[in-house]
Amino acid sequence: MTTIGFIGLGVMGGPMAANLVGAGFDVVGYNRSPAKVEALVAAGGRGATSVREAVDGADVVISVLPDSPDVEAVVLGEDGVFAHVASEALFVDMSTIKPDVARKVAEAGAERGVRVLDAPVSGGEQGAIDAKLSIMVGGDGGAFAAAKPVLDAMGATVVHVGPAGAGQTVKASNQLIVAGVIELVSEALVFLDAHGVDRERAVEVLAGGLAGSAILDRKAAGMLTRSFDPGFRVDLHHKDLGIVTSAAREAGVAIPLGAHVAGLMASLRAQGLGSLDHSALLLQVEQLSGHSHDHEQ
Repeated sequence: MTTIGFIGLGVMGGPMAANLVGAGFDVVGYNRSPAKVEALVAAGGRGATSVREAVDGADVVISVLPDSPDVEAVVLGEDGVFAHVASEALFVDMSTIKPDVARKVAEAGAERGVRVLDAPVSGGEQGAIDAKLSIMVGGDGGAFAAAKPVLDAMGATVVHVGPAGAGQTVKASNQLIVAGVIELVSEALVFLDAHGVDRERAVEVLAGGLAGSAILDRKAAGMLTRSFDPGFRVDLHHKDLGIVTSAAREAGVAIPLGAHVAGLMASLRAQGLGSLDHSALLLQVEQLSGHSHDHEQ
């Protein structure tokens, strides 16, 4: 049986690890807050009290961490993953981080003889729970083939997109598109409201035409009822748009709309709304239009 060390059992990592247990893998989970580890144990996994314990004897190690510095600390630190993992193991980072950091991690792994993949995900908390994530994978083709049965237990769309860092680059473009579409949906809803149109009926017909999108299908209902309980927090999308703008700048690529939406997201966060769902961009458009309503934080 394949033993998987799983580091980071948060909103995404928790259900992803539970799905690996359900698929018959031996999963050893570690998280800074022990309650998340207890939840995995209750789901049939095993608990670890340190990174070292989680990776000891693991064939595959998976991390789902908040940001680039977390991955560098947990993976490259003196008591981190690479200090303790078996040299023939496979390491899969499923966090969303900067492409250049993903390449740095892959190089450090190669020096230890560890095969490394960057495999960020899209699909949100519900996608993680339902094992229907879209997983974009960067790294060596052989390592991808070895990891595929594990990734298939967490996602419905698992695609090898290129060498190390390519997974993170595709994830960055995913976050660029998602933010842009949420902003346009927000603008359309405020526009419809200003003209007194029944927005639910409008959304119904828009969703069936060329303007239809996964964003309309999954976010419009909450936007209409002004419920912004996070599936994906503004704070995290703000972080991701920082990754997009910096990577685009390094590549000399213009992202005029993306840069503008990144500014709007940053402004929303600066107003103290970072813990709301990213569909709360609607509040920003309302405010800019002089239509601001009270909202619950």
